[in-house]
Amino acid sequence: MTTRRRFLGLRFLAGAALLAAPAFLLAAEPNAPWRLPEQASTYAGRIDGIFNLILWITGIVFFAVEITLLVFVFKYRAKPGGKAAYTHGSNRLEVIWTIIPAVILVFLAVISQDSWAYIRNHFPASGTVIDITAEQFAWNIRYPGPDGKLDTADDIVTLNQLHFPVDKPALINLHSKDVIHSFFVPEFRIKQDAVPGMTTRVWVQAKHTGHWEIACAELCGLGHYRMKGYLTVETPEEFQKWLAETAAENKTESK
Repeated sequence: MTTRRRFLGLRFLAGAALLAAPAFLLAAEPNAPWRLPEQASTYAGRIDGIFNLILWITGIVFFAVEITLLVFVFKYRAKPGGKAAYTHGSNRLEVIWTIIPAVILVFLAVISQDSWAYIRNHFPASGTVIDITAEQFAWNIRYPGPDGKLDTADDIVTLNQLHFPVDKPALINLHSKDVIHSFFVPEFRIKQDAVPGMTTRVWVQAKHTGHWEIACAELCGLGHYRMKGYLTVETPEEFQKWLAETAAENKTESK
């Protein structure tokens, strides 16, 4: 084997190893920083299932294409005395690799419909009703007061502090005062734009208690970087206690 062939062989192996590296990363420690965040909501698993399926399909296609490219580069490299030859290609192959992606896309659309309908169309009949109005650069959060209705004098109001009880749906009405914002809690797999002049309804149900950060995932102005809130999921008893304390604070501030 000549020095040139050894060099090309080593380069091919190095390229294959580089392409295989992401597979080893995905198979590594489940809490590694490149992994998806924890699944804190009841429908997070559905979303991750679709995401992982798409990742596997695109990953397999990526490795197949890149390895084929390396093989062709190595096999059909320039050789002494070799001459370039024109080829028209194969219409049959072009039809095949056009149909296969189309079939995959249709397949993904069909199997994701159930999850989409569950998350977007299946709105729970009851739960904790919460009104969230985004503005530059804060989250205004409002709960019904003793009368059980929103937008009345006894509403309970907080700033950047969202609470709701565990194992019970939170029914959220999203609004915006000024520009487009995006309500984003990655651990709950919820990301929804808040659009001026519109009310967007979303829901989420926590699987366990804890504390998470609310981010704005839409560039909404110079202060976008500091537009964040905090989500606390607690037991029903702790939530009711927090509501009572916050209502008392609201009354004190209004005097």
